[in-house]
Amino acid sequence: MASETPARDAKIVQYLNEAYGKEKQLEQALQAHIGLTTRAPYKKRLQQHLRETKDHAKQLERRIKKLGGSPEVGPDLPGPEAVTATVANIAGRAVAAAQGPLHALRGTGEAEKMLKNAKDEYHEEAEEIANYTAIEALATAVGDKDTAKIAKTIRRDEEKMAKYLEKLIPQLVKAVAQEEIPAKERRTSSSSRRRSSSSSSRSSSSRSSGSGSRSSSSRSGGSSRSRAKSSSSSSRSGGSSRSSSSRSGGGSSRSSSSRSGGSSRSSSSRSGGGSRSGGSRSGGSSSRSRRSSSS
Repeated sequence: MASETPARDAKIVQYLNEAYGKEKQLEQALQAHIGLTTRAPYKKRLQQHLRETKDHAKQLERRIKKLGGSPEVGPDLPGPEAVTATVANIAGRAVAAAQGPLHALRGTGEAEKMLKNAKDEYHEEAEEIANYTAIEALATAVGDKDTAKIAKTIRRDEEKMAKYLEKLIPQLVKAVAQEEIPAKERRTSSSSRRRSSSSSSRSSSSRSSGSGSRSSSSRSGGSSRSRAKSSSSSSRSGGSSRSSSSRSGGGSSRSSSSRSGGSSRSSSSRSGGGSRSGGSRSGGSSSRSRRSSSS
């Protein structure tokens, strides 16, 4: 790096070189992983990310030179001989004795190898995300908009790859279980959970049905008794009405007739008696008057 490079640019170049070294290291690791992968969708995604990784390295290299620095890789980057040996071992030659610095031993089966690679890749993506987050923050803090933009764009690619791996790892674990654990042992555990869940469901349903039946019966019985009481009250009410009507109608009619008839007869008797009495008194007075005149 030139001595006249400003302190601001020197610090940015330092961070860019750290990211650049990681990208170059991952180029070689991804090539080894692609040679190992037998899942077509996974292999395709690794190939795509390898192209992205190479492009990231080129963008960083150009930016480093623009700031007056020189692209450098870290001391822990393995050479091409180590990668070649690792790829050869992945292909099936002396897997147990593989001692390459990248991936010495990748498990006993294909699924296990792919799972270990995916976990390594996920770890590397997290480191790259941290690198580019730091570069973007530093460049923003010192007003280097171009570097900040590059870091932000690359970080998004790394985040997409990390999300892909996060979803892939559980799928690979399931494949390992199917490949290395006998089906009987896998079914025993899952069947027990299903039976337990089924028993709990039936028990809950039985309690729910029993409570519902008893509640419905109680409500139904209460309604029946209520209707019976209502009918009984109606009967008594109707009977009272008829009885009252009978008593009222019959008693009033007879009483009125009796009183009316009795009053008529009494009035007639009194009237008749009065007439006869008046007549007698009037006749007697007339006779006495005629005898006095004769005398």
